[in-house]
Amino acid sequence: MKTIYFDHNATTPPAPEVFQGLSEWAQAWGNPSSIHQSGRGPKSLLRWSRTQISQMIGADPLEVVFTSGGSESNNLALKGVFYKLKNTERNHYLMSRIEHPSIMKTAQFLESQGAEVEYIEVNRDGVIDLEKFAAQVRPTTALVSVMLANNETGIILPIKKMSKIAHEKGALFHTDAVQALGKMLFSVKDLGVDLASFSGHKFYALKGAGALFVKRGTPLEPLLHGGGQERSRRAGTENILAIASFATTREKLNLLEAKILEMQVLRDELECQVLHRISGVSITGKNGKRLSNTSNMVLNQVDGETLLMNLDMDGICVSTGAACSSGSQEPSPALRAMGLTREEAQNSLRVSLGWNSTREDVLRFCDVLEKVVTRIRQFQPDHRNSQQVSL
Repeated sequence: MKTIYFDHNATTPPAPEVFQGLSEWAQAWGNPSSIHQSGRGPKSLLRWSRTQISQMIGADPLEVVFTSGGSESNNLALKGVFYKLKNTERNHYLMSRIEHPSIMKTAQFLESQGAEVEYIEVNRDGVIDLEKFAAQVRPTTALVSVMLANNETGIILPIKKMSKIAHEKGALFHTDAVQALGKMLFSVKDLGVDLASFSGHKFYALKGAGALFVKRGTPLEPLLHGGGQERSRRAGTENILAIASFATTREKLNLLEAKILEMQVLRDELECQVLHRISGVSITGKNGKRLSNTSNMVLNQVDGETLLMNLDMDGICVSTGAACSSGSQEPSPALRAMGLTREEAQNSLRVSLGWNSTREDVLRFCDVLEKVVTRIRQFQPDHRNSQQVSL
């Protein structure tokens, strides 16, 4: 039985180009900081990778700082600004309520260190009221951090407008763009942000390589001290193999517009089929602007974890929310922040398509989902009682 992988927002399978390049990149085993001949190959590969990734995001090569992934990039952005500005009048930080745990946990840490942290509310569709947001930005605001696209619902936030509002009051702006790369068209220069986080494994590269865009002149204190790597912004010998795999996905962006349309057609058909065939289903954020590959649905009387395990036994890989939060007994904070009840959040399912997803995959998923939901609901007391009343 073919496994259907519909969890691309958690991670993506490495692209064929990555596997093809592994042997060559592994030959560049020297330290790129070494000045002798063993370091020249890795140094050249690192320089090429920096150029490729800068072109992917619309930045200058020297504005790219390599990290271990999205979580480190987010930590570096928030803590780096905080430590650089902590002795100034700017001590106010703004984050949306639907941020990734690596932002929310870091915000809590900043608060423990004396920062004033405030949160931006969203409505049921994940939309931010820009007038209310503008009123929250103060002359003492150091940094605003709002994700470009939500990892659980696919909701796309108005970062260009928000960064403009923040800059008008002298605040810096960071966006977690981890879920956006390879799923929507954008550039950091067009967004007008000062900092942006990325992760290679979300776009068909190996795990272990991420990047932080740092606009020239942005104040940033390094978190890792040691050597002078990354222009002294992040010490430590670079993970050349993972970085090169990240860089090689640059060529895939030439297909992005076509892939966005393909995934949207598949996602829309999937949602249409599910809503038609299964009662008591709602699509979270359906009225907002979303990534074309993502669907977050609430299925009444169906526990998300139970549904996930049953689908897995039928060869379907999906998620109940952020992979970084899996195993937690608490429902998704992002969904709760959007106004979903605790029960609705616990009954949610995230489906995230990839570049290799097919219509056949979608149709089989819908068949299996209908069968599994019917089976689970038969054992729910509320469902049995409603059947007896109807009889």
